[in-house]
Amino acid sequence: MRWPLLGAFLTCVSAFYLELIGPALALTVARCLYAAAGLIGMALLGWMLALTRHPSKFLRRNALDAALTIAALLSVLGGATPWSVPEWVLRLAFMGALALRIVLALRALFVPHRLLIFLAIGAAVLMLAGAGFYLLEPRVHTYAEGLWLAFESSATVGYGDIAPTTPASRVFAVFIVLLGYGMLSLTFASIAALFIGQEEQQIRRDMHRDIKRLEAEVTGIRDDLRVLHELLARSEHASETFQAVEAKRELQ
Repeated sequence: MRWPLLGAFLTCVSAFYLELIGPALALTVARCLYAAAGLIGMALLGWMLALTRHPSKFLRRNALDAALTIAALLSVLGGATPWSVPEWVLRLAFMGALALRIVLALRALFVPHRLLIFLAIGAAVLMLAGAGFYLLEPRVHTYAEGLWLAFESSATVGYGDIAPTTPASRVFAVFIVLLGYGMLSLTFASIAALFIGQEEQQIRRDMHRDIKRLEAEVTGIRDDLRVLHELLARSEHASETFQAVEAKRELQ
């Protein structure tokens, strides 16, 4: 249920910006999105709790999902701008936890051979972030400028030629920076793992070759021992035959 749950939580991002910049109708839609995300989270987590034999262990391992579900339901309350300082803190904490959840979900996909998947996801996030800055920041006049600001934010470069000025674009920039940190870390980790994986494959091939050579040597030693055993058996048999002949001669 990880991915349906994450999809439900992602609707909270749209709700957050709807209530931040939208009119009264947008506030109603945002509350509906929060309620839907919270109810879907409760249904999925409740279903898994009913199926598992260790509810407490399940809740500990999915504490972040449970917290996001509760936060989505609580976000239905209030929401009308301008927000007070405590509400700003709570809603930004909610968005930060959601960004962490997205990074953890992408980390679950971490496999050295999935570098292209990470690059595709990073490109998609960058394009969506460019569109977000184009819609939220009045100083961004074209989609290309929004894309450039998204790259500056995600890469934490900060040239200063374009900077977020409105509360909506600044919160969006924080979200992109957190997500960019996670995406860049996972991408560079994938690249490093790719090179390390090539070295490990070479080491495995060398070990496999050495093991084959050792197997051949052990097989040769085993064959030599078998031949020696046969020679010893023949020698013992010949010795016994010789002793029997000598004993018969002495008796005669």
